[in-house]
Amino acid sequence: MNNFQTLLYYCYSPIADAEQFAADHLTFCKSLNLVGRIIVADEGLNGTVSGTQESCEAYMAAIHADERFAETDFKIDNVAEPSFIKMHCRYKSEIVHSGLRDPNIINPNKQTGKHLEPAEFQKMIDQEDVVILDVRSNYEHNLGKFKNAVTLDIENFRDFPEKINELAKYKDKKVLTYCTGGIKCEKASALLLHHGFNDVYQLHGGIIKYGKEAGGEDFEGKCYVFDNRIAVEVNSVNPKVISTCYNCGKVTPKMINCANPECNEHVTQCDECGDDLQGCCSVACTTNPRKRPYDGTGYYVKVPQPVNTAKK
Repeated sequence: MNNFQTLLYYCYSPIADAEQFAADHLTFCKSLNLVGRIIVADEGLNGTVSGTQESCEAYMAAIHADERFAETDFKIDNVAEPSFIKMHCRYKSEIVHSGLRDPNIINPNKQTGKHLEPAEFQKMIDQEDVVILDVRSNYEHNLGKFKNAVTLDIENFRDFPEKINELAKYKDKKVLTYCTGGIKCEKASALLLHHGFNDVYQLHGGIIKYGKEAGGEDFEGKCYVFDNRIAVEVNSVNPKVISTCYNCGKVTPKMINCANPECNEHVTQCDECGDDLQGCCSVACTTNPRKRPYDGTGYYVKVPQPVNTAKK
């Protein structure tokens, strides 16, 4: 039975003394027995938390009661067990790392692409003058993406600004951006507009909301998520597996983190290769003395780090 919930959300809204807010918010989350990962920055909140339905409802009520976050859109998944082991709430310079910190250039509260609800996005994706742009990292779109989507060779979202010139050929098109939950599109679409793209849109609520409200139609593969589920099903209309095993090339929907913590690469890997390589991405990684025990999931709890600290 799915007796727990996992909440995915973000909100761009200025937070005064965000570092102190992060410390206080961690205490609040722990009081509700929530687990998860929240990033707090001067520009807002970005989080995934998990707990009982009662705890999650109390958390959502508290967030919505704060006028700064009243419009926060929560994506809710019912799960059999909490999607994290611990609760972390950290202060960082951005709620999604992009390197785009000049509010005079990129400010999601002032300018972003036109928000499309899932049904609107669904109607537009097959139009001839439309380009669907995936703004996520390689390991994410290798696991799953929208049919015919343009993908970028980037390891992290902070690499996105360097790809703007490659996208210039689409300036006369309607550019529909999408990501997991919508947060990256807020800055990606704003940057496209800043560079002269005139007709820019973004999928409101991202892939997760699209799966819930539009059945995930034409999303091929699974969606990578940043918790111990690693990947979730999206498409209940015309599902298709597009990912292949990093080691043998066999079609597989499974993604792991390499069991060698010094590597920790995200790779798609079939069960057979996972067993043979003990959850590692290569034979070389199996010899690392710090190799973590493989339990078949490919998910590992991160080594604890200091909470609520920031580089000055």
